[in-house]
Amino acid sequence: MSDQGSVFLVSGASGNLGQSVVAALAAQGARVVAADRRDARAGPDVALGVGGVDFLDPAACDALVAQALERFGRLDGVAHTVGGFTMVAAAEADPEAWERMFRLNLITTANLFRAALPPMRAAGRGSLVAVAAGAALSAGTRLGPYAASKAAVLRLVDAFAAETKAEGVRVNAVLPGTMDTPQNRAAMPRADTSRWVRTGEVAQAIAFLLGNGASGVTGAALPVTGRG
Repeated sequence: MSDQGSVFLVSGASGNLGQSVVAALAAQGARVVAADRRDARAGPDVALGVGGVDFLDPAACDALVAQALERFGRLDGVAHTVGGFTMVAAAEADPEAWERMFRLNLITTANLFRAALPPMRAAGRGSLVAVAAGAALSAGTRLGPYAASKAAVLRLVDAFAAETKAEGVRVNAVLPGTMDTPQNRAAMPRADTSRWVRTGEVAQAIAFLLGNGASGVTGAALPVTGRG
């Protein structure tokens, strides 16, 4: 089955990964709702741009989904790329660091997925994809709050997948390694970037999980680590 004409919502669409996901989905012929806390993204790949969305606010997520449904009458999938990162030793992290990571990585995911579920359940189909991280499986040093919050995202995906699979909704996650972004290059100037994963590669994995080609896949955690 083709994904031509499907409606996919991408959160964090102005970010490095979000832009790549928008481009990958548009290349497959999908209609993309590009949402971000910053200004709405415009361009030929975007069917609807929605800015000013606070994904920490459940009502804002509800309004975003309602806007997509009003415009297109359907919502086939959601790729949630919003999140946060910090490097701090677990024993040195203050409560604010822990709370911030869980709010940005876990709560935003839960809010948007919860908002998207009713129309998908009603339609008997749909796909939700979260962005976890390789660190969710093995934290390493100075990644405690970040890794713990991304591990929580995986458990959230497990829960949503178990609760919705009988209704035709699929819920999966990608686990990127270090992504080749301007921010990561600036933070790690001596790193071997040839071993990093490209945002376009992560985007292709997300597009696969969203689409009909992954119709039998739910509850999966797909590593996308490049050569790292």
